[in-house]
Amino acid sequence: MQEKMLVKICGLTNLDDARAALDLGADFLGFILYEKSARYIPWTRLRQIQDKLPASARSVGIFVNAPRKKVLKIAEECGLYAIQIHGRELPEEFAAVPLPVWRAVFFRHGRPDPFPETWEAERYLIDASAEGNYGGTGIVADWTKAAEFCRKWPAMLAGGLTVENIAAAIRRVRPLGVDVASGVEQEPGQKNHRKMELFIRLAKDFSNEREGK
Repeated sequence: MQEKMLVKICGLTNLDDARAALDLGADFLGFILYEKSARYIPWTRLRQIQDKLPASARSVGIFVNAPRKKVLKIAEECGLYAIQIHGRELPEEFAAVPLPVWRAVFFRHGRPDPFPETWEAERYLIDASAEGNYGGTGIVADWTKAAEFCRKWPAMLAGGLTVENIAAAIRRVRPLGVDVASGVEQEPGQKNHRKMELFIRLAKDFSNEREGK
């Protein structure tokens, strides 16, 4: 049984923030390859950042309504650890891909959308639903529904997490890990290193709490 709380710092756009996230203990780095996002990073820029990160860095590319061929090409070019599918993609389009698939899930009318059993996903990412937006809104997800979901499927919790609410969120939901973007920023795409440090420490402290340290 996993004891360590995993942390993903998402919406990274520059090398300094990516290196800082790793140094502070982040387990995954998230890069948004969706042009309409305020935290969008072109894949050519991501590849330049990847070339300067240690080989052990686990970078996740976030894609919204991008075709399979494009997603896999970018994943290969940038050396991504996993791809996170965040839009209205069909599950069959991303079946049997050669790297881990993470699938974003939203709660609409009290039900997970998409339904997780329809996807071949290594894990799911629970985010808050906001009409016309695909994450990074700062809106808090439904923790009650998220807790129910995490009892059935491997999932990371996102949606409005901050240094102020991370401890309560973890205790309530008991996810596999947590994902933060806007909650550790000074502006979209620019991270506040002090907030990153505190967020990661608070999340990791929960691991120690479970182990009785």
